[in-house]
Amino acid sequence: MQEPKTFQEAILYFADRNRCVDYLALRRWKDGAPVCPACGRTDAKFLENQARWQCKAVHHHRQFSVKVGTVMEDSAIPLEKWLPAIWAIVNDKNGISSWELHRALGVTQKSAWFMLHRIRLGMSLQRKGFGSAARPKMGDGPRTRRFAMKHAAALTVKPSCKVC
Repeated sequence: MQEPKTFQEAILYFADRNRCVDYLALRRWKDGAPVCPACGRTDAKFLENQARWQCKAVHHHRQFSVKVGTVMEDSAIPLEKWLPAIWAIVNDKNGISSWELHRALGVTQKSAWFMLHRIRLGMSLQRKGFGSAARPKMGDGPRTRRFAMKHAAALTVKPSCKVC
């Protein structure tokens, strides 16, 4: 199946969890071969029932998913909701509100707001050179996230009024 051209096609295209995992794996790692974020090994075994990989080296955080080191990390929202949301934000020239996203994806408005803010943060960091284009090594993802959380106040627009 071709990549989606409309939002409705995107929702249908990303409705399957396995397709979402394969789609992200091909874009994150060279040839879709996963790289352990803790040690950098490339011989991880895929655990089908959990949609995660398990590194063959013995260390903490042996299991990892395709969400590790991305804006989707530490979120209970499934990939089937994240990927259409990302598609909608990237392809909508006028932007999209959390209310529109909530209605289209069937998530709460609070979840839609959370997703929009995470995706916008990731896009702003990408423009500032903190994304996968600037640093292709997967292990750098959590550092990017820590930087974003630490400097979130600096990334927001502050009023220029001296009274404020």
